[in-house]
Amino acid sequence: MNFSSTAAFIWSVADLLRGDFKQSEYGKIILPFTLLRRLECVLEPTKEAVLTEYEARKSLDIPLEQFLIRKSGQSFYNISKMDLSRLGETGTLDNLESYVADFSRNARDIFENFRFNGIIGRLADANLLYLIVKRFANVDLHPETISNHEMGLIFEELIRRFAEASNETAGEHFTPRDIVRLTTSLVFMPDDDVLTKPGVVRSLYDPTAGTGGFLSSGSEYVYELNDQARIVNFGQELNPESYAICKADMLIKGQDVTNIKLGNTLSDDQLYSEQFDYCLSNPPFGVEWKKVEKAVKDEHSIKGFNGRFGPGLPRVSDGSLLFLLHLISKMRNSGNAGSRIGIILNGSPLFTGGAGSGESEIRRYILEHDLLEGIVAMPTDMFYNTGIATYVWILSNRKDAERKGKVQLINATSMGSSMRKSLGSKRKYLTEEDIVEITKSYGRYDESEICKIFNTTAFGYRRITVEHPLQLAFHPKEQERTQALQADKPFAKWPAPLQTATLDALAMFDKEKILDRKVFKKQLISYLGGKKLTAAQFKLVQKHIGEHDEEAEICLDNKGNPEPASDLRDYENVPLSEAVEAYFKREVLPHVPDAWIDASKRDKLDGDVGIVGYEIPFNRHFYKYVPPRSLEEIDADLDKVSGEIMELLREVHS
Repeated sequence: MNFSSTAAFIWSVADLLRGDFKQSEYGKIILPFTLLRRLECVLEPTKEAVLTEYEARKSLDIPLEQFLIRKSGQSFYNISKMDLSRLGETGTLDNLESYVADFSRNARDIFENFRFNGIIGRLADANLLYLIVKRFANVDLHPETISNHEMGLIFEELIRRFAEASNETAGEHFTPRDIVRLTTSLVFMPDDDVLTKPGVVRSLYDPTAGTGGFLSSGSEYVYELNDQARIVNFGQELNPESYAICKADMLIKGQDVTNIKLGNTLSDDQLYSEQFDYCLSNPPFGVEWKKVEKAVKDEHSIKGFNGRFGPGLPRVSDGSLLFLLHLISKMRNSGNAGSRIGIILNGSPLFTGGAGSGESEIRRYILEHDLLEGIVAMPTDMFYNTGIATYVWILSNRKDAERKGKVQLINATSMGSSMRKSLGSKRKYLTEEDIVEITKSYGRYDESEICKIFNTTAFGYRRITVEHPLQLAFHPKEQERTQALQADKPFAKWPAPLQTATLDALAMFDKEKILDRKVFKKQLISYLGGKKLTAAQFKLVQKHIGEHDEEAEICLDNKGNPEPASDLRDYENVPLSEAVEAYFKREVLPHVPDAWIDASKRDKLDGDVGIVGYEIPFNRHFYKYVPPRSLEEIDADLDKVSGEIMELLREVHS
């Protein structure tokens, strides 16, 4: 049988579970039993040798693991005399628990994270355990029948079925295979020639491994190019059940499962000293990182650029860019072959955060270090648990010469086909033809309707602060203004005589409107009869009695310089390709001749006027203007609809 029919045969065990278990629970039973059957089939040829070795050495009171692994010929072993066919119709639960407990630690850990004892306990309570055990004991999963590669395909097919059966949570742990295949192809494609060489070995890492889809896809991609090549997989996953599935998949494929870690990647990087040739990831979209905030901020402040988060920190409400920075820290030095990264992100990392923000500084670091190679915009409705727009980012620190200093954008939003039956929020999928078209467009590196190429500096700008002069007209006799002054809490704290004197002084003005602050202040002081106002007290009077008026005189500070009007303060984003002064003269001064640039607002890295920011306005670059319909066409439609309504009304009244 081919892998698909074998997977279907295994999944048919679900027929026994209907009624006693929810559909979303089928995978939690079928996956660990499939793993168990595969492991015992793999160990069968050396089982007697392992048991003999164990019996000979068990009384020596020494660690036996290396002896038993050597005898098993695998990275795991089992010292039980049982197998699924010998568990018996009575005492099945106790025998099965004992059988699983006799596996080596690395295999036993998988069953523990599957919560296997709880599962088989429920099966026993439902009188289904022996039936399930008997069904799996008759499935031939021996390596002579099914290779590691084929077994990996079977397990992936079962994972997919499990994800679809529980699609309300599938997106948290399982990336759709079409997206996985596209991202993998974009990352590996430039290295096809290298990967076909005999004996090539490369490493692949996923910090949000889920059930291992990206790791499996990377291995499969290389296997199709060269079945003699070897991909060494590494990963870390937060969810114990997903971790168990991923680790089981890696064990089935002959990978070293000690490379798969359980834990939070952001707060507890368990592969902190490792770097990798390739990195693939689909981190959670828009998920806050408050739980790990202290650990992340401590690393940022203490280690700086010697840690993972040196460039900056995004807002706590979305940790996507933290995973991107984490992956960048895992890149090999460009002088030592370098690395390539593929990561799936939502739209937020493209533009969220203005100049100087954590998000902008992260984008700045990536673009100024020429790490971003390209971004592919995906169709909506591609994922199980969200229909939002998503983007595949490709990063590399070993760009081809023609790509240096450039970023390629591909708009694939119009691609994708509708699914016959939606799975959660997933209503579209990429066909193999779509994946080939996107990959070829990316590889050709020619501009087209769906492909555009930009300099990295095209996404940068300087945010300059534009000040307008403060011009105040004072209205001392307006009752509403004086009442507002009296109602202000700071005014109530003034000495009572000063309050009275100030209100009386305002009433003494003979003009309704004074267009010069100096004149107003001089008259106010003279009317106060010897009482004085502090600078803060006069500022409070100015707040309520004064109002911006372009006919008024410009207010000057103590040095004779124009004071800025804070209410009129404005900001301009000047493209990095332009000189700030030239832009200011062309775009601002013709409209506000008295405006000036606040030269004190300077970038903290280069020291120049204006704070540098970066954003990638993807949709703007692919926007197509659609002219509105003509009035005649709209009128014709309205007349048609009106006619239909009138006809319906006539039918009602007839």
